[in-house]
Order: sequence, then structure tokens, then C-alpha cells
Amino acid sequence: MRLYKLLSVLLEYPTAELIEHLGEIEATIPALEQATGEDREALRTFLAWARGLPPTELQAHYVKTFDLTPDNALYLTHHLFEEQDRARGPALVRLSEYFTQQGFEIDRGELPDYLPLILEYVSTLPDMASARHFLEQTTEVANVLAKNLVLMESPYAALLCMVARHGKISDLAA
Repeated sequence: MRLYKLLSVLLEYPTAELIEHLGEIEATIPALEQATGEDREALRTFLAWARGLPPTELQAHYVKTFDLTPDNALYLTHHLFEEQDRARGPALVRLSEYFTQQGFEIDRGELPDYLPLILEYVSTLPDMASARHFLEQTTEVANVLAKNLVLMESPYAALLCMVARHGKISDLAA
């Protein structure tokens, strides 16, 4: 489940601490048991890109990509409900309650539909079938985000493509 934790970390805002540890993160790639060869190569490519940028440029790219471009928001319900849809609030409450029932605490003041948070939760599940079953619920939005990022030629596209691929139940036999 370390692949999901790694994706969670890489899809967070790139803090100075994260940037400082990118080399160490790359060293963990060979041990990612859920990662395919394609996943490993995509992760190496992404990390090489991230390490090649000055920290402020990497942070600015992240903000421009995810925070200033609503079509790329990492909040899943943003893509599932209309802006004024009153169903979004109850959906967030249900997801928050689900996490609480599972003993998973949201301690960063983040909304429960934040993709990195969901990936962090998935990384705590006991087996791959459970993880993929939960992730399947994110596949529709992950596909939209991946397509948007591919069109922008963003290096983050590879990470979202991975999330979408790993959420397909048809891949359970793999």
C-alpha cells in the first residue's frame, strides 16, 4: 500500500521538507510492490522533473496547476456536484463520518474529499482488493483530472493516470 501513500505525498503541496526528501523518495520506488514497471518509470520521471526545478518554481507550478485552475481541483466533490449543489455538503459529511467510523482521523483541517487524503486512507487498508474497491469510487474524477493535466502537459498527469488505473476493479486480477 506504500504506492498510495507515495502518491498522496506527491500530490500534496510541495513543502520545503518534501522537496528536501525527493531523493530519498525515489530510493523507495523499487520496493513499491503494487507498482508496475510503467508506474515506477512514471514516478522516476516525475521526481526527476521535481528535483530539476528550484523549490519556489515547483511550488508555483503546483499552485497554478491545482489551486488556480478549478478544473484541476483535487477536491473530488468539486467535480461531481454543481457549484451551488446542496448535495455536496451532505456528501462531505457522509465521507467524514465514514472516516471517523473507520478510525481514520483528518487532522490537517482538510476536507474529506481531498484526493491526497483519500490516497492516504487507502494506504492504510489491509489488502489490495479493499484499496482498489475504495479507489474505484475516485476513478471517474481521477480520469477527468488526468485528461485535464495531459492536455496541459503537466508532469502531475502521470500521477493522476496512476490513480485512475489503480482504481479499476478489472485490474484486481493483476
